[in-house]
Amino acid sequence: MAKATKDTTKKAAKKPAKKAPKKAVPKKAAAPEPQAAPAPEQQQPAQEPMLRILAQYTKDASFENPNAPDSLRADQGAPEINIGIEIGRQMLEDNVVEVVLMLTANAQREGKPVFLCELEYAGLFGFGNIAEDHLLPMIMIECPRLLFPFARQIMAEMTQNGGYPPILLEPPDFAGMFRDEMMRRAAEQGENAAIN
Repeated sequence: MAKATKDTTKKAAKKPAKKAPKKAVPKKAAAPEPQAAPAPEQQQPAQEPMLRILAQYTKDASFENPNAPDSLRADQGAPEINIGIEIGRQMLEDNVVEVVLMLTANAQREGKPVFLCELEYAGLFGFGNIAEDHLLPMIMIECPRLLFPFARQIMAEMTQNGGYPPILLEPPDFAGMFRDEMMRRAAEQGENAAIN
């Protein structure tokens, strides 16, 4: 019996030796925790500028064909077409803006009206993390640029449905239009300052 007791004691002495490495394992598992701490810093790209199209729609569209069917005769020459493009904007909330692209195609032949096509195509845009000095260029350049392909397609269909070849508008230089508008405003402010 004494031997059995000694054997049990020996076995008990061996068990703590086996448990010692298990205590070292949690220390290794704890090591990755400091690496997880920089995760909030990796979320900084969420602060990048954001622009989303929330909706896009036709606000107004009209096609006038005052001299049809005479204006549609094949023996007449091609009409002279004047294209007009304007951009309107309206802030609806702190970070939501409505941008309206206004397109006009006025066709005349020998001073007589052939057709008049007008379209107001709008988009509702949400934005965030955009510096104040970049906000106006984004509204007046990027937003119309996103709307233009859809407005162009509608204009082409309207003129084709009116009996004429579809008008395929060339993409405008929205950046140049914005620059010209800013120069015009600066000139007006200069004139007003000189008057006062």
